Order: sequence, then structure tokens, then C-alpha cells
Amino acid sequence: MGGALGMASGIFIVPILTTAFGLNVHLAIAASLVSVIACSCASAAPFLRDGFTNIRVAIVLEVATTIGALSGVALSGLLSNQILYGLFAFILIVSAKQMLAKRQDIAETINSAAMRDVATLLRLHSSYPSQDGGTIQYRVQRVPLGLGFMYGAGLLSALLGIGSGVLKIPAMDAALRLPIKVSSATSNFMIGVTAAASAAAYFVRGDIHPGLAAPIALGSVLGAVLGGKLLMSLSGERTRLFFVVVLVALAFQMTLLALGGEL
Repeated sequence: MGGALGMASGIFIVPILTTAFGLNVHLAIAASLVSVIACSCASAAPFLRDGFTNIRVAIVLEVATTIGALSGVALSGLLSNQILYGLFAFILIVSAKQMLAKRQDIAETINSAAMRDVATLLRLHSSYPSQDGGTIQYRVQRVPLGLGFMYGAGLLSALLGIGSGVLKIPAMDAALRLPIKVSSATSNFMIGVTAAASAAAYFVRGDIHPGLAAPIALGSVLGAVLGGKLLMSLSGERTRLFFVVVLVALAFQMTLLALGGEL
């Protein structure tokens, strides 16, 4: 699931370890971050090879995401788990609503001001291969807004032990106007760096246990490779709908956890 949607497996691993296996949430987050790093390494290579990943966008956005992740580590002991789950559920619902909205400005006319925007100066515009063998050009928009979203994604990534792809992809979709496959592939490339920034702090704290993290990472890597192949075979609209369904399901689970229940 994580590999197919460009958000690694952390978003699924933490609820599974805490609800199904009764593991302490901090240990679950630490093990999840290790699996996120492994998933990113395993699934990013095929997307890079096939031309879906926008490396320039990833490098620019990763600066904000990493700073957010380090901020999240500093705040990790200040907020209760219920508050974090409730906040996360709210953001998931908003993200799902945003991704369902039809984008009317995707083919808007490029005026002279747009030609001098940040994305143009940084040469972030690119293309990706279409299913019929051609290429599809796209333009990156509203980079400063995207940087703000990425800071928030990194912050929640560290607080909840997720790869932040579940938030990065809606952010890239809403702010930067990237095609969904490009968002997923670029997110796969980025999540390992974000998770590494957080995992280092958890390692220093002694929360990462190799006996727990290693088998989780191995299983996640296999799934990520298979999921990456699935993403490249799906159409953009099916991928978007698939992602929205997962967002809503996760929001429901996080709401239950915020209210003291579980599923």
C-alpha cells in the first residue's frame, strides 16, 4: 500500500503495532521510521529510472520537511497521543477533500509573471512518461506555499512516526499542482531523508530496537517494491481515488484512537 501510493509503510505500521500487538507507541514510531527509510531506498529507484521523480522539486522541498521533522522531535514529549491522533485525523479529512476537488486551472495560460516565478528560476518544471509511450509536460506552481506545507508534513512525520508521504502528496497536489504519479514518485524519493532525520534522534534516545525494527523493515521493503510496480501500471485518476480511500480509512482509525477507542 505504501509503495503504491508513495507514502512508505509507516502510516500503516504504527496503528498495526499499537492496536494489534499492543506495543508502546514510542517503540512503534521508532521501528516505523526504520521501515520508512528502507521502503524509500527500495521503491525510489524504479521511479527514478522511469522518469517519474522530479529530483529538483524533491531537493527544494526536503529542506523544509527536514526542518519540520527536527522540530517535531523537539515537540514529541509535549503533546498527548489523543491530541496528535485528533489533529492527524482532521488533516487527513481535509487532504482527502482537497484531492477529490476537480482542478480547473491545470491547463491555464502561462502569463509573463508566471514565467518569472520561483519554480522557473529553480528550473523545477519537467515531464513524465505517459502510458502510450509519449511524455507529458507539467509546470510547478506556488513553491513558497508548498514549502510551508512540507514543514508541517515533516513536523507530523516526526510526531507520529510516519513517512509524511500521506501529507506530502496532497500538499504537492494542492500547492505545486503536480500530477499524482509525479507526486507519489517524488514523495517516495523524499520520505527516506525525512525519516532519517527523525530516526537519528530516536536512536540516540534508545527507542530503536534492532530485533523489532529489522523484520518490519524487511517485510516493508518487499511490499514497497511490489507497490511501486503497481503504481506505474495504474492510471492517474485511479491512483488519486485509491489514495483518497486510504486517507478516509486512516482518518476514521485516527479519530477512534483520539476518542480512546481502536479498530
